[in-house]
Amino acid sequence: MTLASFSPQAALPSPTTAVWQLGPLPVRAYAICIIAGILVACLVTEYRLRQRGVAPGAVLDIAVWAVPTGIIGARIYHVLTSPEKYFGAGGDPMKVFAVWEGGLGIWGAVAGGALGAWIAARQLGIPFAVVADALAPGLPLAQAIGRFGNWFNNELFGDHTTLPWGLEVHRMDPDNPGHALRDDTGQPILEPGLFHPTFAYEAIWNVGVAALVFLLDRKFRLGRGRAFALYVMGYTAGRFWIEMMRTDEANTILGVRLNVWTAGLVFLGALIYFLRVRGPREYVIPLTATGVPAAEPSGSDVSQVDLSVREAKPRAAIPDGYRVVDEEQFRVYRETGVAPAEPVTGDSEADVPRADADDEPARTEESAGDDEPNRDDEPARADDRAGASGTGPADRES
Repeated sequence: MTLASFSPQAALPSPTTAVWQLGPLPVRAYAICIIAGILVACLVTEYRLRQRGVAPGAVLDIAVWAVPTGIIGARIYHVLTSPEKYFGAGGDPMKVFAVWEGGLGIWGAVAGGALGAWIAARQLGIPFAVVADALAPGLPLAQAIGRFGNWFNNELFGDHTTLPWGLEVHRMDPDNPGHALRDDTGQPILEPGLFHPTFAYEAIWNVGVAALVFLLDRKFRLGRGRAFALYVMGYTAGRFWIEMMRTDEANTILGVRLNVWTAGLVFLGALIYFLRVRGPREYVIPLTATGVPAAEPSGSDVSQVDLSVREAKPRAAIPDGYRVVDEEQFRVYRETGVAPAEPVTGDSEADVPRADADDEPARTEESAGDDEPNRDDEPARADDRAGASGTGPADRES
């Protein structure tokens, strides 16, 4: 017998199939959504990294580390917060590795992915804050796309509702995972009533967070990881209220779902970081970039860069590392190919007085051999030298 839903005609439907067989290979909708989200995040991050001076293709090297560690972190978080499914009475420890059956925690995914991105950034010589800020708008877009995997799985919905966008939810077949349970006539069985589509709420919220981060970062030129902190604050603020609408089983603390506590604590941490850390947006140039300008044609009153020289050179290899410059220095480097001078170190400054000190004994010995009238004329000779050169003694220290 079909369990008809007591719902108005207007409702959001749910898919009846979340797994398709491609020969012996199962193709899962949830995996497709996750992969699509990762691709979108990579495209956005690649664009933003290039805008900050990182060589093309760096995002692939980062993803090689960040994606696996993110999945591992997501699974570890899920297992630690739901241990009864895998350990103890009725648990199956081997199910810990059955990622395809679901069970990934976003908090572990962000932490694990950040660890992998940090490792990759160190290998590439890119400041981690540059990578984090470049990723900030792409990550919520990836999460928004990934949430549609929950729609295919008919899971993570909220309580009953009479709103026009209420969600129809199918009863899934435990003996045929990824497919709706069907009645004697072959029709999929619906749960009674309509439900809040919390997956859709979170997806829409995440798109809004991505837009917020992009616009504020564009206006205020956020740096030092503050764009990423803004993303964390935006996401956790939405997750806080959306999590309280969900009705799926979850461990609680003081009667409140664990993920609600996590969202609140992570929000506070990101807020403190955002308020305490200051600094302009960081840009990078290769360590091998030189401060020598390209040759300009003689007799021209217009500063030019010989583009033919650049085009004749083979494509540059991936830099061994980068150094941080400010926005104006980066703009000049992009326009002229001339790298800004590196900050003067204490050793280089010490070289100048040592050179002057070496010259001083020679002058002292020379003046010591002169008679008194010559010493009296010394100030006049010093003034003559200064006048001939047009500069004073202070120029030696510049």
